[in-house]
Amino acid sequence: MISVQTWSDAQRLWEFQQMNHEPRPCSVGIGLGSHDLGVADVTVNLYQRGMFPLIVFTGATSRTTRDRMPKGEAEHYRERALELGVPASAILVEPEARNTGENINFARELLTRGGIDVSSVMLVSKPYEERRAYATARKLWPEVEIVSASAPMTLAEYVDSLKDLRLVLDMLVGAQQRLLIYPKQGFMIRQDVPDSVAAAYEHLCAEGFTSRLMPTE
Repeated sequence: MISVQTWSDAQRLWEFQQMNHEPRPCSVGIGLGSHDLGVADVTVNLYQRGMFPLIVFTGATSRTTRDRMPKGEAEHYRERALELGVPASAILVEPEARNTGENINFARELLTRGGIDVSSVMLVSKPYEERRAYATARKLWPEVEIVSASAPMTLAEYVDSLKDLRLVLDMLVGAQQRLLIYPKQGFMIRQDVPDSVAAAYEHLCAEGFTSRLMPTE
């Protein structure tokens, strides 16, 4: 159980992470690997709606996924897409990336090696990492148009789907921290953070939702 204030703070971070982009046709869809197989489902849905002709799934494993996705996040995403009817010819797999920056860079390199012209990317992530993914891609791949996408879910629905409230809140706090510190390190473009969002982040940190924070000096 958590307090009403803690839930309100989490809701504020959740809403801030949403980019609210309207899906539109792109050159390629890139599904960012994670513990959430729903990212693959969203990517497939967008592909089947004609939003892009080619999918790249990118991701190795992490401490969160090494047990549930032992073959690697991208490979498990690929298997899910095949189950849902996507032809193998429409899927590329990048199995080495271990963070969002590598997701972007390695996927771009894979497409370049394949001689695939890219002018726009539909970047599919978990709902609470839309903004982080967008800011990273805009820094590392500035010459292409980036459209963010994720499952259209409320925070309550997402928590219910994973059955792990603490994991979701820890991840929300971690994603917000990276928006604050990564621009200074050159990993993403700067995003304006409203005071109310900053206050919600600080409160959740004080409440102990810190397992996904990066160490800082």
